[in-house]
Amino acid sequence: MIAMQVAEIIAQYVVFLELTDEEDLNLDTAVKMMEALAGQLQEMDKGFLRELVNAFPIIAEQYSGEAQEVVRGIAYGYYLEDALAAGDPVKLAALEALRDAKG
Repeated sequence: MIAMQVAEIIAQYVVFLELTDEEDLNLDTAVKMMEALAGQLQEMDKGFLRELVNAFPIIAEQYSGEAQEVVRGIAYGYYLEDALAAGDPVKLAALEALRDAKG
């Protein structure tokens, strides 16, 4: 339950940072905030981080259009699966291959 609530807060924050017009939000400031968020998320307890990663696709259904895609992409875009796979070279290699295929 807590993970869902935290995921909703993070999703609102990310949607705001990624979809707010540059006239309303300084791009450099938004990037700095996204980088800070990514670092904080990657440092979370791995069990809780797994719950958050699993929550994002569920709460994405509350959004539509571009915002829904932003929320669905949080785990990928903020390298959260990579943080969860730390120490597992096989999983990290698979994630890197997936990124290379998308990129």
